[in-house]
Formats: sequence, C-alpha cells, structure tokens
Amino acid sequence: METASATSDKGVGLTVLFSLVALLGVVGMFAAGLTGDQLIAATGFAVAIVAGCLAVSATHLFR
Repeated sequence: METASATSDKGVGLTVLFSLVALLGVVGMFAAGLTGDQLIAATGFAVAIVAGCLAVSATHLFR
C-alpha cells in the first residue's frame, strides 16, 4: 500500500499568480475608493475575491 503523495510546483505557481491578481484587484478597489467610483471599486472587490478563492483552491488541488 502506497502512503506517499506526489506534490506539484503547479499549485505554488498558481497560488502566487492568483495572489498577484487579487492584489491588483485590491489596488484597483483602493484607487476607485479615492475617486469615489463605486462600480470600479465593486469590480476590484469581485476580482480580489474570485482570485483569492482560486489561489486557495489551487493550493488544495495540487498538493
């Protein structure tokens, strides 16, 4: 019976990629907050939330 599991660097790479996308969403949300544009702030928030969820999912799927 095999108990060892194989790990992949793909999970780490995707986690970093999606974390950077989430950070860009936060920056967009912050910039839109300074200008008062609620639609762009909401879009930045949505991008940050979706990318954050994908970053966590990539960690779990590829480990």
